[in-house]
Amino acid sequence: MSLLPPAAIITDIEGTTTPIAFVRDTLFPYARARLAAAIATEAAQPIVAEIARMTPGRPVLDTLHDWMDADAKVTPLKALQGLIWDAGYADGSLKGALYPDVTPALRRWSRAGLRLHVYSSGSVAAQRLLFGHSVDGDLSGLFAGFFDTNVGHKREPESYDRLCIGINVPPAEVVFLSDVEAELDAASTAGLRTCQLVRPQDGTVASDRHVIAADFPEAGRHFGL
Repeated sequence: MSLLPPAAIITDIEGTTTPIAFVRDTLFPYARARLAAAIATEAAQPIVAEIARMTPGRPVLDTLHDWMDADAKVTPLKALQGLIWDAGYADGSLKGALYPDVTPALRRWSRAGLRLHVYSSGSVAAQRLLFGHSVDGDLSGLFAGFFDTNVGHKREPESYDRLCIGINVPPAEVVFLSDVEAELDAASTAGLRTCQLVRPQDGTVASDRHVIAADFPEAGRHFGL
């Protein structure tokens, strides 16, 4: 591993910056309860037509429920959830949960000149909402960019190739933070530096193939930050 500090950090959200319980027990039920109303509101929009095209002959709501039950990383589902969450964040019903170590580290890294990015299975809109309406205030300005599955799936090395091209930083100068070993494997294959966040609250199983850290400050120390 290079001794030089990285130029950029790309972070996952669920299980990395944010407790899995917030997504599972707050965001998902909030969206599910409002899916039918969202479909009616957005009936004329391309997102609903795309869902119908992907599963012809089935009611759109049934398709969405099945995708949610399977925790499918399907872009139209994520986009529709993002629209629902937008309203919840706007009226104060939702606040983006973050582990307490995350915000101080992000602010410190940003002040040090690192370019911070998010790469999550959730839509870019949902990512901006979570950090823009977080428990620590609006943190969206700390990030140089947000990426979702439109770049590619997180367990495919090619996705990280595209990410590095998109942010114009060589892979060897980028650190990817995630709790999921398979995602870290893909990033490492693409030449990125990697660190697994092992959060006891989330029951993360530590990898033996990647640097591990219990929190963001420890992750930063691994890379001279």
